[in-house]
Amino acid sequence: MKKLALLMALAAAPAVAQDYTLGDLTIAHPMSFPSAGMTGAGYLAITNTGDVTDRLLAVTADFPRVELHESSMDEDGMMRMEQQDFIEIAAGDTVVLQPGGLHVMFMGLSDPLEVGAEIPATLQFENAGEIDVVFQVEDRPAEGETIDHGEMDHD
Repeated sequence: MKKLALLMALAAAPAVAQDYTLGDLTIAHPMSFPSAGMTGAGYLAITNTGDVTDRLLAVTADFPRVELHESSMDEDGMMRMEQQDFIEIAAGDTVVLQPGGLHVMFMGLSDPLEVGAEIPATLQFENAGEIDVVFQVEDRPAEGETIDHGEMDHD
């Protein structure tokens, strides 16, 4: 009976965000939100504990298109999204990909993303190389809350 209760509790527990390490880079909490259409966005934080700047050059996943983007507000108050050739992670710095800023765009989804889904992807860095990660699709935070990418202490 105790085993059954433990199994049920584990099954009901939310997905635990996973962190990844590649050389001097730590990739924290790759995640996404449910999508309403055929596009989705991926978010994460990358900390570079090394002495050399690195660049995220690309993300690949099983979608027709995956791109690095940055959202910004123009002077007319319109939100614009612009494709990025790379995302620079300076030595000793943390870059956070989050709504309203830098993010990964997943385009051409065959079905909308739903909570609990997993998106296997490969991050390609200029110096560190490649690493496979999984973006977990999670509930959107309540209004005013931010995404928690965990402790990103890189002192």
